[in-house]
Amino acid sequence: MENSSVPGAITRRRALTVAGGVFAGAALAQAASPAFGATAASDADAIVVGHGLAGLVATAELAAAGRKVLLLDQEPEASLGGQAFWSFGGLFFVDSAEQRLMGVKDSRELAWQDWLGTAGFDRGVDDPEGQDHWAYKWAEAYVDFAAEEKRAWLAGLGMQWFPIVGWAERGGGLADGHGNSVPRFHVTWGTGPAVVEPFEKKVRAAVADRLVNFRFRHRVDELIVTGGAVTGVRGAVLQPSDAARGKPSSRTVVGEFELRAPVVVVTSGGIGADHDLVRANWPARLGSPPKSMITGVPAHVDGRMLAITERAGGRIVNPDRMWHYTEGLKNYDPIWPGHGIRILPGPSSMWFDATGKRFSSPDIPGYDTLHTLKSITDSGHDYSWFVTTQKIIAKEFALSGSEQNPDLTEKNIWKLLSRIWQTPEPIERFKEKGEDFVVAKTLPELVAGMNKLTGDDLIDLAGLKRQIEARDREIDNPYTKDVQVMGIRNALAYPGDTLSRTASVHRILDPGAGPLIAVRLNILTRKTLGGLQTDLSGRVLNAAGTPIAGLYAAGEVAGFGGGGVHGYRSLEGTFLGGCLFSGRTAGRAAAAATAS
Repeated sequence: MENSSVPGAITRRRALTVAGGVFAGAALAQAASPAFGATAASDADAIVVGHGLAGLVATAELAAAGRKVLLLDQEPEASLGGQAFWSFGGLFFVDSAEQRLMGVKDSRELAWQDWLGTAGFDRGVDDPEGQDHWAYKWAEAYVDFAAEEKRAWLAGLGMQWFPIVGWAERGGGLADGHGNSVPRFHVTWGTGPAVVEPFEKKVRAAVADRLVNFRFRHRVDELIVTGGAVTGVRGAVLQPSDAARGKPSSRTVVGEFELRAPVVVVTSGGIGADHDLVRANWPARLGSPPKSMITGVPAHVDGRMLAITERAGGRIVNPDRMWHYTEGLKNYDPIWPGHGIRILPGPSSMWFDATGKRFSSPDIPGYDTLHTLKSITDSGHDYSWFVTTQKIIAKEFALSGSEQNPDLTEKNIWKLLSRIWQTPEPIERFKEKGEDFVVAKTLPELVAGMNKLTGDDLIDLAGLKRQIEARDREIDNPYTKDVQVMGIRNALAYPGDTLSRTASVHRILDPGAGPLIAVRLNILTRKTLGGLQTDLSGRVLNAAGTPIAGLYAAGEVAGFGGGGVHGYRSLEGTFLGGCLFSGRTAGRAAAAATAS
């Protein structure tokens, strides 16, 4: 798309300040009547489309300013909070109290260096027509936020964080390239539900005060445009559903609705559950789209509002930027269709392609997700392998998802401490019940199990044995030429990894570290990094670079800010944070725009 100009510059500092019902008839009656006793011309001061984290934050900000808000979502009340509820609760902070406790020296300058090296903005940063023009500005504002106000703001809402800071995306090997120079992944005490909780409480309190009205099972199919401004939404009322959180709900239509407001905020998420859309937007730089993928988000993450908002004039930028994981497990007890769980690995497992060829740097566990994704697709297969030991998985494996971390999610200190002397129970359950695990006492037995699992005899015992023995010889000295072994020793220099995330250096074929374990790793869909282009107030821009009156966007649908705040890659802990920051920004700006 083309655009020619943008309005006068908005400074970063200014930007930072600035049920469905039981019966279908009840839902229809609710849809037909004006909210809060307002006139037919305006049903509310604002409509928010999407009740995930960004939508809750935006709604809370609007209500705090005294605005009357309709909060719409196609899902039932059980799914309030959206994807964030299922998350590990990781948040990116810079120079935090937790980092300092772990002896980590961080700074805004170092974080910005890492962000720029990771994002790789290259699409017209200095050109008002460029796809990265506003994304860069959002990135700068977000790093400032993470280094300054973010932690204090969230702590003031009651959030707390596990004191050991995780070191995600360790990078490609250069100081000014991709990756976190230091640990910055802060796990929220209570995981994803604890991130959602304070904003859900605020919104429910606003419902009690008659400032917010939930409209569950309301699917928006059109943005109403009047005289060039967005003035409301139209759509379908869906059949009431008692589907549990995350479970697919009915798409049976029982009625229609039309709602009006001077402001509409779109916070509807990305495309991760629609594999056809993922493949349609798949970039050539990541190789051919995988024929087989598993899904890291519920089925309702369907990307519908992107096209709907585009039809209303919104500009979509960077649609080919996406974030999918390479360490996916097929869930033996799925919640949504194709449900996958990601392994959050430590640095010690050996990583091989489907044919048994070891990946080279930076395709090391926890280092460079998208580079490894490209290496996997280049192999001609849709999966890869970890070869590891019981000693490694006991110390190094964690699973994504609030439901896979009951100790952290339930804030159970005793369960958390039990990780010291035993492999976490969710890991053991996957090892026992998950179809992707092969466990054996000897390497020949392991290779036989790997080939049986895939049914293709791609793994050659002699070749795999040669590579593992070569790696094992490298641990006899405190120095080495093996980059992965260097990385393990680097990790052990960080107290946080020594305590909780890195096993002591040992031979893979050491019987005392066994049994041997092979894990088939599937490609797991997750995040949309591009999206609706927004300015620093969260206003959606059109093809000419002009804000569309009455239309705002936040969260994943807006590329977490500006149409792609992450650029090409993520530093991790930045998706929830992007929803928090962009939701707050859009909510405050929409409130200011509707001030009487």
